[in-house]
Amino acid sequence: QVQLVESGGGLVQPGGSLRLSCAASSSIFSVYAMGWYRQAPGSQRELVAGITLLGNTNYADSVKGRFTISRDNAKNTVYLQMNSLKPEDTAVYYCNANHPIIVPRNYWGQGTQVTVSS
Repeated sequence: QVQLVESGGGLVQPGGSLRLSCAASSSIFSVYAMGWYRQAPGSQRELVAGITLLGNTNYADSVKGRFTISRDNAKNTVYLQMNSLKPEDTAVYYCNANHPIIVPRNYWGQGTQVTVSS
């Protein structure tokens, strides 16, 4: 069954903003850390931002100061607020749930396309 469902991608002009959402099943959200990855054509998938169960966050250097990850425990949803978007942010963005011990250690969403272009 589908465990992570993403939404919010689309086309935006440089300098614009988008907010991605990822709804997770409660059994996952209450136990797993969450994160956002992205993959541009011809590139490897890379971590964009992560957030722990306690709300500690980490970001790729390329998005620091522009992107914000957050989680709403009441809605079992993690968000990625993306501001000051650049063409190089264009990629498919994937929601991820991860745990260092519990198997499976990773769940992935289906991906949502973000295109930054004028």
